[in-house]
Amino acid sequence: MSLIKYKNYLGTVEYSQEDQCLYGKVAYIRDLVNYEADNAIGLEKAFKEAVDSYLDDCEKLGKKPNVPFKGSFNIRTGPDLHRAAVIHAKEQSLNAFVCDAIKEKIERNQT
Repeated sequence: MSLIKYKNYLGTVEYSQEDQCLYGKVAYIRDLVNYEADNAIGLEKAFKEAVDSYLDDCEKLGKKPNVPFKGSFNIRTGPDLHRAAVIHAKEQSLNAFVCDAIKEKIERNQT
């Protein structure tokens, strides 16, 4: 999936063969914010305008805008993996252990 970035928001890039246009939505937030255009330059402009409009609307409504990534998430591992992770974390916190494991996996997949 292709993503475009602006003000810490990510937007998807899709193509509609039927309408012969590009379209997308702001990804990883609960609110629906979408945009469309006839070409890539227009789509990026429409994405930025959609993000700015979303933030302006939230401000006018006194609503806190959704943010794509808060820095925390819940995972379900099952009891055996949970136990093994706590044991292997040893003296560091489980949170630090999981963060290190995620970083290691990402770095390994980038090469």
